[in-house]
Amino acid sequence: MSRVSLTPGASPGYTGSPGSPGSPGSPSPSRLSFNQITAERAGLKEVVEACARHGVPYVAVWRHKLADVGVKTAACLLRDAGLRVSSVCRGGMFPAATADERSARIEENRRAVDEAAALGAEVLVLVCGAAPDKDIAAARRMVADGIAELVPYARERGVRLGIEPMHPGFAAERSCITTLREARRVAEGHDAATVGVVADTYHIWWDPELYDELSRAAGRLVGFHVSDWLVPVHDILMNRGMMGDGIIELRRIRAAVEGAGYAGPIEVEIFNQAVWDTPIETLVPLVKERYLACV
Repeated sequence: MSRVSLTPGASPGYTGSPGSPGSPGSPSPSRLSFNQITAERAGLKEVVEACARHGVPYVAVWRHKLADVGVKTAACLLRDAGLRVSSVCRGGMFPAATADERSARIEENRRAVDEAAALGAEVLVLVCGAAPDKDIAAARRMVADGIAELVPYARERGVRLGIEPMHPGFAAERSCITTLREARRVAEGHDAATVGVVADTYHIWWDPELYDELSRAAGRLVGFHVSDWLVPVHDILMNRGMMGDGIIELRRIRAAVEGAGYAGPIEVEIFNQAVWDTPIETLVPLVKERYLACV
């Protein structure tokens, strides 16, 4: 398993310093969102209560966790705690082998839009899906067609669709959209008020065109997710680390994202077994501390 530090200063990658010279200062705590997958073992009620106790104003909700409690109960929990939903994850997975399967996936995405609307979420994150065969170009066309079909429904319900490009290592299983450029070009076929791009540091840090593409995405950025890339890599899915434990220039990327006009919630989204095994009462304040120190 990839190394992860769960205490300040325990990792050579984390120094507690405020960033490199000339880097922006800490982001406002009022923008912090705790992505629910970061506490994969906890239910929505536990996450909401912990965030409320520790002054984290946003949560990002995953649909499989939402299904455990139901939309109405979730909406009440969030309202009573005074928390807002930065995003719902996930929609997408548009490519499929048959027309009937693709239609069924559109219907599932409509349900996801309804859930996002019911929770007052700012965006539905789209993990676009992989090719059902070896034809990745055809899969990319299916993604574009699927988003185009979903747009009117999302627009009517006031939900923004956020296309999240994923690291190329996920192209065969999770998303054939692997770069900001691809995501931006798909989004530009639609109204910016309805379709945009989600920038996740784990997926985009490596891109040689990263900063140019963030600039080109001005007005299209609808989400910003942070974690760190640990080395060595043993499992690309579970390799995300706590901010400051890896090699990503988090503050430089945040500055570029903000330079492109994004001023919304910043989600901490971590897939890592050691993080998942951490009690939520330890995890939430640690996430907040690292967000302020490293993002």
